[in-house]
Amino acid sequence: MRKELAKSNGERKTFTATFSRIGSKKNYKGYSEPTVLLTSIIDLETNKKVSDHIWFSLTKGFEDSGLKEGKEGSIVEFEARVKEYKKGYVNKLYKINEQTVDYKLSHPTKIKIKLKVEN
Repeated sequence: MRKELAKSNGERKTFTATFSRIGSKKNYKGYSEPTVLLTSIIDLETNKKVSDHIWFSLTKGFEDSGLKEGKEGSIVEFEARVKEYKKGYVNKLYKINEQTVDYKLSHPTKIKIKLKVEN
């Protein structure tokens, strides 16, 4: 699905998405860190779906936009940079390298709620 993102590697673009929920992940020190799940990511320039979901850290930009529990289904507009990353299994001892290249969105800015859902 993220093949559309590959065409824009390194570019900063504007996207819309549907806010799904707040989650959490463990950071590098082992502490819990809040995250945001956005679904149905659409590139506004081409009006094409570029990903079915993206997880972001719950940054100050997301907090200031008003995204929180109870606002699921709200449409969010934001700018982000398209970046390449490697994913997959690597075991150097047994010379196993099953890494592949995929694409993600990073550094989200200018986050606005375009359509609020009141729950």
